[in-house]
Amino acid sequence: MNRRHFGWIAAVALGMLFSAISAFPQTETPATSGPAEDGSPAWFLQKSYPDLAGRTLVAPDGHVTVPPRPATEHRGAPLAACSDDMVKLCGGQTGWEAMDCLRQNSERVSEKCQSEVAEIVASTGGLPPCGNSPVCDNRMANGVGPQNRGQLQRVEWEQNLGYTFAYPDALPEGLGGVPSVALDSKGDLWVRKRSPAGTAQLYEFGPGHKLIRTVGDDVIGHAYKAHGMAIDAHDNVWLCNATLAIVQEVSPEGKLLKTIGVRGHRGDWIESKGQRLLWQPLMIAFASDGDMFIAEGHGNESPNDTDSNDPANVAGAARIIHLDKDGNYINQWYGDNVGQGKFSSIHGLAIDPRNGDVWIGDREQYRIVVYTANGQFVKTLQMRNLVCALNFDHEGNPWMASGQDGQVLKLNRDGKVVGAIGKGMGIEKGQFIEASYFVFDDRDDLYVADTGIGRVTKMVAPKK
Repeated sequence: MNRRHFGWIAAVALGMLFSAISAFPQTETPATSGPAEDGSPAWFLQKSYPDLAGRTLVAPDGHVTVPPRPATEHRGAPLAACSDDMVKLCGGQTGWEAMDCLRQNSERVSEKCQSEVAEIVASTGGLPPCGNSPVCDNRMANGVGPQNRGQLQRVEWEQNLGYTFAYPDALPEGLGGVPSVALDSKGDLWVRKRSPAGTAQLYEFGPGHKLIRTVGDDVIGHAYKAHGMAIDAHDNVWLCNATLAIVQEVSPEGKLLKTIGVRGHRGDWIESKGQRLLWQPLMIAFASDGDMFIAEGHGNESPNDTDSNDPANVAGAARIIHLDKDGNYINQWYGDNVGQGKFSSIHGLAIDPRNGDVWIGDREQYRIVVYTANGQFVKTLQMRNLVCALNFDHEGNPWMASGQDGQVLKLNRDGKVVGAIGKGMGIEKGQFIEASYFVFDDRDDLYVADTGIGRVTKMVAPKK
């Protein structure tokens, strides 16, 4: 074959190759914004703000300062003072495996190591952080995606509802964010704070936003991962303690009335065996007849208890547990992760006032899943944002808080965003590190918790 023929064949081959390549679908550059259209406001992407993990100090006017992280604060159980003991007693184990070993050999370790272990237990309950789940950080460190959620781009919607921001309820200074808020029939605001052990975690603000009551660890114990709360028709306050796997009922006077679940024993609810355990309960909601729905949301997150040998804890699925007003079992249904009607976690929960349907916020899958009260699947609504919390206003409209995306969004019943409040992720006025559980007052002003900052934002509706 001469050079001329070879060149002709090569040209034809290259042409065929380029034609074949062009036939493959080309990857489009992801959109970074979108216009206002079809009743929804415009949206755009914003960068994540550093996760402050409750380290902020908040002044009465809502101003936030971020002190340096104390040298004694532990992240991920480094156990620096225990290195020699780990070699001698724990076969070189590290992290939380070493923690368990050192606690089992507490009488044999050095005083410095004992002190460090005690400090970690006091701040974490001695329980490991998120693990064995795609929602945990560093699950995509192979170049496929961001190494942690702090690297995500977040969808923010243009504000279009005319709300303003205020901080009238001044919590005592100190570390710890606010995961949840609730209003009783008197209009008093109850606030849950992730305060350090030994300090109050439940506060009641009365007329004029005056602090009138605190409920401490001596009454309800210390919650290492406090989450949602709700108030029933009798003004009793119900608290969800995710890590210790209990739901508690507290009277309007701040007295402990009831505990559902077994403190510190996460597991499956099996009514036929008389086994009534909870696993990472995050939120509770009440129907108009007083029935209660408990959302077990971090079933696939931290820690993944199915790795244990506990025969009482094997299901490994997020679920809804339906009880009557007296706490008697009615029903439960599971997420099972994938497909229509499925959910991998439940972080948001609300009961539709129009028909009693149960709205589930599957946070990490960016979706709302709706069921009837008896557990029949209705629909799935795919969202652009984290579904951290759900609620309904007095006209029966659904709303959601977008967690670390930093806004509260008004929806229609098809899941379309029709309004937005909040300035995204951050610590300035009107911003949130994590917009969490929220409640409407009788004027439809919103009180919104921020799990990353120890403050409550009041979103004041424009005058009609």
